[in-house]
Amino acid sequence: MFKGVLIIAAMMIFIACSQKSSELSDEEMDTYIQRGDSIALNTQAVLMQNVAKAIQQGGTEYAVEFCNTRALPLTDSVAGHMNVRIQRLSDKNRNPANSIQTTLDSLAWDRIQSGNDKVLEQDEKGDVYYYKPISIAMPTCLKCHGGNAEISESTQAVIAAKYPDDKATGYRQGDLRGMWKIQWVRELE
Repeated sequence: MFKGVLIIAAMMIFIACSQKSSELSDEEMDTYIQRGDSIALNTQAVLMQNVAKAIQQGGTEYAVEFCNTRALPLTDSVAGHMNVRIQRLSDKNRNPANSIQTTLDSLAWDRIQSGNDKVLEQDEKGDVYYYKPISIAMPTCLKCHGGNAEISESTQAVIAAKYPDDKATGYRQGDLRGMWKIQWVRELE
């Protein structure tokens, strides 16, 4: 009998310890939001600087090729430096790796589309996720993400070759293009 009680007590302790950590305090939420903003802005700046250089070197056709091979490694490099995971997600993605795939991502996307400029979530494991909108901010963005009038035929051909299932065109300046997803994983911290 005593042995059975000990086993049950041990199981209850194990279950309690393995459940989601406590809710984030207001101070913790503010810290994650500030860090998320900083990481998103830094990553955006790194990508934009590199895309601008690619356009200067070889035009928008070269920039599409550059993005195809270098955008994810650049993002991963910033993520490694910041000790987080970083993704750009959209329902109109160019790269299939940037599609919205999880329920948490879908809920965040709905909130972003409804006008929230920042979304902070915590999953059952205690991992924290920060989401922030990405908009078409500059006319240059339309050279690869605009309509047929803004995207040259040669750029359209490169997009079709590199991204056969591309959905990331037809935007106008100021449109919501996607969202940043920054994840703090417990084992990374």
